[in-house]
Amino acid sequence: MTVTLRPVAPSDCDLICRHRHDMFQAAGDQEAAKAAFSPAYRNWQENALQSGAYFGFIAEVVGVAVGGVGLMVIDWPPHHLHPDVLQRGYVLNVFVEPTHRGKGIAKRLMAASDDAFRARGITHAVLTATDQARPLYERDGWQQTAQMAKELR
Repeated sequence: MTVTLRPVAPSDCDLICRHRHDMFQAAGDQEAAKAAFSPAYRNWQENALQSGAYFGFIAEVVGVAVGGVGLMVIDWPPHHLHPDVLQRGYVLNVFVEPTHRGKGIAKRLMAASDDAFRARGITHAVLTATDQARPLYERDGWQQTAQMAKELR
């Protein structure tokens, strides 16, 4: 099986929304899965692809998309461990079709992501991991951090 990676394109919007839906569905988050098909998310995704704020890769086997990863560069305040770092890479929408999991596709997508960030001068990256994906990221050198969230109304 030959897997090729190609850059995401604006025409991938529907695919990315489906991958995001399926990713949250597999993680058991029904509300987030529904939101992946919402007009608000699709509009954001479409605009981010058009502007280049969202970039990344699609993994294909014989021209058929079997996975993908989204990337963004976000402003970040200096941290005491790396006070000169003012931007972070943000990884999102990591997904591989269930029938293609365990074949190294996610590892290749993440390696390509590292390269894309390095090419942009990004030295630190963040992501949110599901319980099932955490071991994959940890094997690749990712470390758990203490992050919390709160909705402000």
